[in-house]
Amino acid sequence: MSLTIIRATERHHWRNEWLESWQSFPATGNFDLAANAHGVLLVHNDDRVDAGEGLDRHQHRDAEIVTWVLDGALRHRDSTGNDGILKPGVVQRMTAGRGIAHSEGNATGRLNGTDLRVVQMWVAPDEAGLAPGYAEADVTDALASGELVVVVSGLSRHATTAPVTINNSAAALHVARMPAGKTVTLPAAPYGHLYVARGSVDVDGHTLGEGDAVRTRKAGEILLNSPGGAEILFWEMHAGVA
Repeated sequence: MSLTIIRATERHHWRNEWLESWQSFPATGNFDLAANAHGVLLVHNDDRVDAGEGLDRHQHRDAEIVTWVLDGALRHRDSTGNDGILKPGVVQRMTAGRGIAHSEGNATGRLNGTDLRVVQMWVAPDEAGLAPGYAEADVTDALASGELVVVVSGLSRHATTAPVTINNSAAALHVARMPAGKTVTLPAAPYGHLYVARGSVDVDGHTLGEGDAVRTRKAGEILLNSPGGAEILFWEMHAGVA
């Protein structure tokens, strides 16, 4: 097993007047996303958006875009007719496919509004040119257990249990909101990406804090303990980008 730690301060950082983006893989600018990928994970951004601000309508293609809100509320509109607000506990998957346009931003107004914090992740699809699509699910109740919960998956073993499916047959996203003292087991995978969204965890003799990430290769099951509590996101991946 190989284990590579990416500390929060080592991430690619980009900001403008209203958006601060911390990127586990460099995504803002002229970067080759496939060359920088780990497994099939192309983008993993932790963004903070000021109240009343957001990205105007823009285009994507050939990516499975998964969104997880940590704080605040995100307003989403897209060219397939979806229009809604995402809050913590709701996972969203947007299939860009052969082309989708969307806008997204902080759903609260500038006056007395709150900042939006959102993690957005892009996964390479199994094939190009898919029909654009959208799905979301509220997994709040499932996360109350403190256990690791599958929230998005294309793996065959989750075909009837994943709240949201993804057009990649080698990947699954697990989330846990771990209370203090909780231990969870990360599944074995050829590629893994663990992200600590809040709190801290101990793994393989290392302590990871908010914003830290671990990339694993050829790993068996990994025990993860959180003495003080944490919220984690783990991508289990059984292939790399072709």
